[in-house]
Amino acid sequence: MSKTIQGIRGMNDALPIATKDAPLPSTAWLYFDGVVRDWLAAYGYNQIRTPIVESTALFVRGVGEHTDIVEKEMYAFEDSLNGEQLVLRPEGTAGCVRACIEHGLLYNQTQRLWYTGPMFRHERPQKGRYRQFHQVGVEAFGFETPDADAEMIVMLADLWQRLGLTDLALELNTLGDAAERAAHREALIAYLEQHADILDEDGKRRLYTNPLRVLDTKNPALQVMAEGAPKLADFLGEASRAHFDGVKAYLDSVGITYSINHRLVRGLDYYNRTVFEWTTTKLGAQATVAAGGRYDGLVEQLGGKPCPGVGFAIGIERLILLLEAEGVAMPADAPDAYLVHQGEAADRAAFALARQLRAAGLKVVLHAGGGSFKSQFKKADASGARFAVVIGDAEVEARTANLKRLVGEGGGEQITVPLAELAARIRA
Repeated sequence: MSKTIQGIRGMNDALPIATKDAPLPSTAWLYFDGVVRDWLAAYGYNQIRTPIVESTALFVRGVGEHTDIVEKEMYAFEDSLNGEQLVLRPEGTAGCVRACIEHGLLYNQTQRLWYTGPMFRHERPQKGRYRQFHQVGVEAFGFETPDADAEMIVMLADLWQRLGLTDLALELNTLGDAAERAAHREALIAYLEQHADILDEDGKRRLYTNPLRVLDTKNPALQVMAEGAPKLADFLGEASRAHFDGVKAYLDSVGITYSINHRLVRGLDYYNRTVFEWTTTKLGAQATVAAGGRYDGLVEQLGGKPCPGVGFAIGIERLILLLEAEGVAMPADAPDAYLVHQGEAADRAAFALARQLRAAGLKVVLHAGGGSFKSQFKKADASGARFAVVIGDAEVEARTANLKRLVGEGGGEQITVPLAELAARIRA
């Protein structure tokens, strides 16, 4: 007999209940999805859905040819039918911009959009970092003023409050505009060349292709060198400084606390001006839960007319892990009733009753497979339902059902209810 086929490493199952091998239960995902939908609706955002598979060129041009994502992490392949170069999307912004350009969504109009779904990067799997991971992405197009940047950050602060999270800190920086980054890049390369002998393999590889990312190193041996590097803030012009001051003023006005991190650069080339990260101390090395910033040149870079953009992405797996680490209660979407039945007439009546109760807006599990009342009640208890609705042949004749509370105060109490009143009594 052949060996059982296993799932792909770093691409995880979400089961109804948490297990050692699948620690993030689907009930937590459902809870989070519901909170997110209400939260984004409150801010006037509309959902967009884009394909999981995109052209490789989209990310080479959009994310950056010399980023880690493009150089080392993308699942890229050739379509065997037509030779087209394709990729499993490693992030969501580039695909969202592509869709907006392709369908004319940015022509003389602004857009507030959000999406959710799986992303793919070939990384070394560990807690909070997977090869298939999921994000909620939020993008706003057509807004160039600092209030749009600040609202993105405030939106996330509001989400943390809705979820009951407290262990999150905001780091903020500005990357300036293209000319300012070019001047800083020249000074940074000169500085790094003076320290080339201590750079690690990644630092040497990035020295001339992406020197800003050298400053984002996690190598303890390079921290002193990185701290002494020329700061982009010293190269900012008046407009960039004013924009960043505006972002900070809006955050100050609503009491959002933050720290300035001059080494915060993000791993994607399309960012300019404001960048930010929300981090936690409770997930070890995978500290970043949500991050984003402004990308005013990306639409034009991907073939559209110039249009400012700003957005962020939330790592769903990491956020669920943080909810669990902080002990936040995530209510399960339990059934209202479990329908217990025995007897030939009762079986048919229960089948019809379950449909009627669902039509009345209740969540009902109809017992299947037969068994004694005792065995059915065990399954009713295990289901998490609030009530058991019990029907035997005698109840069919009387057009009644026995209603028994399974959870909460009054557990075990059983009353007889006319079928016509059953839905109302369960709701009450």
